[in-house]
Amino acid sequence: MINLIGTYEGKADAKLRLLLPAPLKKQLASVMQDGFVMKRSVHEQCLELYAMDEWNLLMNEISSINRFVKKNNDFIRIFTAGIKIVELDSAGRLLISKDLQAYAGITKEIVLAASGNVIEIWDKDKYEASINIAPDQFSALTEDVMGGIKKEL
Repeated sequence: MINLIGTYEGKADAKLRLLLPAPLKKQLASVMQDGFVMKRSVHEQCLELYAMDEWNLLMNEISSINRFVKKNNDFIRIFTAGIKIVELDSAGRLLISKDLQAYAGITKEIVLAASGNVIEIWDKDKYEASINIAPDQFSALTEDVMGGIKKEL
């Protein structure tokens, strides 16, 4: 399992190609040859980039869902809508498809935010808005999410 680290800013060119920053390339070196999956995020107006191995693990979990239950089938269809297999070109760039670019509202300025096993690809203004919360709100969120986790000694 990959554990990616870092937040990086970049620019998309006129053809919606995005140069993968060197620190991310280094972290992804062992999986780069297998390609990636790019998709719409479930919770935010951004894109998600998965290494193919990580995507396959996720799809193994999703494949266990009973598709004869309508809401399960609806979820799978919506979750996988618009996914694209992408590879780095010879210059180390990823192509963002027009439909995914439109979904995420990506303009020229982009933020790549590594988050565990996935890289979120954001329009810079949308990313800044998503993380711009008051310190007391972040404190409350942290307590809600992490407060119940017990550390093992």
